[in-house]
Amino acid sequence: MSYIKAGPDANGHPVKLHYTDLGQGAPIVLIHGWPLNHESWEYQLKELPKHGVRVIAYTRRGFGNSDKPWDGYDYDTLADDLKAVLDELNLQNVTLVGFSMAGGEVARYMSRHGGARVSRVAFVSAVTPFLQKSADNPDGAPESAFTGIFEGLEKDRPDFMRSFAKKFYGVGLMSHPVSDATLDWNQSLVMLGSPRATEACAHSFAETDFRHDLPTIKVPTLIIHGDQDETVPIEVSGARMKEFVPHATYKVYKGAPHGLFITEKDKLNEDILAFVNGKA
Repeated sequence: MSYIKAGPDANGHPVKLHYTDLGQGAPIVLIHGWPLNHESWEYQLKELPKHGVRVIAYTRRGFGNSDKPWDGYDYDTLADDLKAVLDELNLQNVTLVGFSMAGGEVARYMSRHGGARVSRVAFVSAVTPFLQKSADNPDGAPESAFTGIFEGLEKDRPDFMRSFAKKFYGVGLMSHPVSDATLDWNQSLVMLGSPRATEACAHSFAETDFRHDLPTIKVPTLIIHGDQDETVPIEVSGARMKEFVPHATYKVYKGAPHGLFITEKDKLNEDILAFVNGKA
């Protein structure tokens, strides 16, 4: 396995982040969503490198085979981890692709580190600009939308995650966009995450306001969101993004759920490649 050293953790030890690096050409860095790891990008990792690009995907601290420190799940630290990936691999002219929770990492990296090394950014089913409803964010989701997550994780994390995955991929009585085997695979990835990181990251993506980060983005930007996303509803996220990044290209995937990196994998791969090549 390949690792990048980030951190340090509270005890002064580097935090090792598991990653994969495939292909040659313009670099694309894929950042996974909660509560998965970089292996969830399977359909991008096996397709994108065929098209003259280099694809790097890493696992966030606390998940998969990356180190699992007790602390460090705030977005400032996670953005610093992203910087460590770009710096250690000496990547230039990078396209960042942040899915779901990772949209926050992209936004915070661009403001906190001045967008160093980055030439394009893509937000896919992202939690930006700010999920939680508040006095100055009336279009956000009510606190009760997140309470169920925290209670479910506390009561029975495996059972909650199995139910969560069905909504994540749009599985219902009359809808089966992914197989039972895919749901089992998803569960295997999810349960590699530490309980502490899973809960702490849920608080981070629910409670972090990115409205001041997004206007710092001046590079070409792509926003992709499914209009049947029940995990991060489009009306509180994707539909609001151009208010903060007015130059962005906004694409709505009709009928797509949250986990469109699988359910709409071919379309997403085509759009990522077109964006990297300046055609999106």
